[in-house]
Amino acid sequence: MHATRKLWTWLAVICALSFAVLVWVGKEIYLAAPPIPKQVISLKGDVLFSEGQVQRGQEAWLAAGGQQLGSVWGHGSYVAPDWSADWLHREAVALRDIWARKQHGAPYEQLSVEQKAGLDARLKTEMRQNGYDAATGAISLSEERAQAVQEVARHYIGLFGNDEDLNLLRIQYAMNANSLTDPDDLKALPAFIFWSSWSAAANRPDGSGISYTSNWPHEPLVDNRPTAGTGIWSIASVILMIAAIAGMIFVHAKAGEEADPEAPKADPFFNLKATPSMLATKKYFFVVIALILAQVGMGVVTAHYAVEGQSFFGFPLAEILPFTVSRTIHTQFAVLWIATAWLATGLYIAPAISGHEPKFQKLGVNLLFYALLFIVAGSTITGWLGTLGHKGNEFAFWIGNQGLEFTSMGRVWQILLFVGLLFWATLLGRALWPALTKPSEGRGLIVMVFLAAVCIGGFYATSLTWGRHTHYAIIEYWRWWLVHLWVEGFFEVFATAVIALLFTRLGLIRAATANSAIVLETIVFLTGGILGTLHHLYFTGTPTYVIALGGMFSALEVVPLSMLGIEAWNNYRRSKSAPWVQSYRWAILCFIAVGFWNLVGAGLLGFAINTPIALYYVQGLNLTAAHGHAALFGVYGMLGIGLMLFCLRGLTDRLAWSDRLLAPTFWLLNIGLAMMVFMSVLPAGIYQAAASITEGMWFARSPEVIHSVVMETLVWLRVPGDIVFTCGTGFLTLFALRLIGKRKEAASGAAVGSKV
Repeated sequence: MHATRKLWTWLAVICALSFAVLVWVGKEIYLAAPPIPKQVISLKGDVLFSEGQVQRGQEAWLAAGGQQLGSVWGHGSYVAPDWSADWLHREAVALRDIWARKQHGAPYEQLSVEQKAGLDARLKTEMRQNGYDAATGAISLSEERAQAVQEVARHYIGLFGNDEDLNLLRIQYAMNANSLTDPDDLKALPAFIFWSSWSAAANRPDGSGISYTSNWPHEPLVDNRPTAGTGIWSIASVILMIAAIAGMIFVHAKAGEEADPEAPKADPFFNLKATPSMLATKKYFFVVIALILAQVGMGVVTAHYAVEGQSFFGFPLAEILPFTVSRTIHTQFAVLWIATAWLATGLYIAPAISGHEPKFQKLGVNLLFYALLFIVAGSTITGWLGTLGHKGNEFAFWIGNQGLEFTSMGRVWQILLFVGLLFWATLLGRALWPALTKPSEGRGLIVMVFLAAVCIGGFYATSLTWGRHTHYAIIEYWRWWLVHLWVEGFFEVFATAVIALLFTRLGLIRAATANSAIVLETIVFLTGGILGTLHHLYFTGTPTYVIALGGMFSALEVVPLSMLGIEAWNNYRRSKSAPWVQSYRWAILCFIAVGFWNLVGAGLLGFAINTPIALYYVQGLNLTAAHGHAALFGVYGMLGIGLMLFCLRGLTDRLAWSDRLLAPTFWLLNIGLAMMVFMSVLPAGIYQAAASITEGMWFARSPEVIHSVVMETLVWLRVPGDIVFTCGTGFLTLFALRLIGKRKEAASGAAVGSKV
């Protein structure tokens, strides 16, 4: 007990220090972020962009699809370009050609090597000039550069408008004509994209020779190359990771591993009588399966748009279901079904663990269920209608689609979800309260579950921290608090503690051992995880030391994954420890699969892109998608399915259970995911990475690469994996329908018996 108290103290200290540093970095980002100009003017005084247009352009881009339609500073979707990289290249090429015609009377491509070299050197000097005057709040450009900016601005106005000459390009970008219909929005959009591009090339005023985005994206034309710190901190992070893994293995070997207790002769949960609130959670799990089906369907449509752009096997589907909508649903539902499975698990196990059914608990569980249904359905419908109907920036922010990846629902829906999560934490706490206040061997685990639940509810408040006019760098800072800390942080702590709690109640591990192990695991995980959030922010207009902090601490996130093989083997042994444990076989195998995908998806594929030097070249490419698919579904999805199966085992008649349906569910989901990642998405990412390293980010995201024979072939190679994966979801659906059918048969039989 004394050792456990010390671990809790260490956990509190590490969390306090880490969050203090993270908040301090946020303040520094606010101070050092690229300035938003009041005007962009030529040296003659012509106004290219007026006051407020950068902010309005940001709103317009987000309302048009935002991070679901290409990306800015590398964050967003992958079919359309990264607009900051695209503008930077287009402006550089246009400016160079203007000079060539003016000085030599011929296009740049027709010049001699010596003439080209002179213009290339001049271009780098010109594009890297800052030009911002803090006193006037204006960015001043040379006459030729102002001409180039106007040329690129016309391209963007036509692209997001309805210029028929750009129809083919829109198809290649999977975007519809008239993405923006308000003339003022169309005029403002280029201001925001220009500003994001200017921030990427303009040297900071501190004389470092480094742009506001630390020279991202890679663009040889303007001398955007990795900084020395990007390389040095990458090497240092690898060294730290190896040393930390060695230290963890040494400590583990020295401490040894306590043997598991002898398994009970019978299932401790066999005679558990589900309380009314526990029974009320069953419908949550059926909604989880419905959301999985919807998410998979939207994933198929979204992937296909990478080939046809606006059609689905010839049918003009984009007219009613644009790429931005299908991808929003695909990414948003992934988070929602996983979160729903975990929330329902908490509501199920709380009375089972404490033996206490609070008054009106069932009513609370039902109210929360219908509230969540309302939020999911409402946010999806309003987001879809807002996109189709071009309802405008204000509608998009408050009710429709905010255009931010993984947190796209409008602010009203976010507020309602925040209230719902606090209500869930309250329901969980009141059911766990007797167990929280009663001294016991397992109380530490229960406390960890409750604290994680409080953090899940409380930290969703980070989705409410930005407004319509918030600086884009600050939006990204807070968005990653939500995506990284909320989804990848506290939900994972919650789920890990829940699994340990279930295993202790089954008698498969000792409570005292689990108490210490979970606190220690949380310490190790959050030591890297909290400040590891910064690895998402290397190139988003942040101070250069973010690269050092993010690189070093994100490397520590990989350290606990080195022990997953031991954990997986222990779980496999536990599944064989007694005949009755076979009742939970597929749930336990899901937990083992979590370990595998944690190592492969989060560990190998995650660390492959997390070092600063790697992410410099591959941020916004399909290597990120490979990591995302393997980690999000492989880790969090399989964890959610495992927890769901565990709960459904105690909520349904054992005669209705069908391992014959769960076996193909488990194997097809995992094999399909592996095929999808390793046959399609990962090779596509590697192919793009080669293009990014040799030519630049603009080229890796250009139609020339995205719609090359190689890339389109790799997209089609997703089909076998998608089919296998979809079959897995089909078997899961059949399993759920069987449970519902058997329940109806039992109810019908009981009714007939009562009449007799």
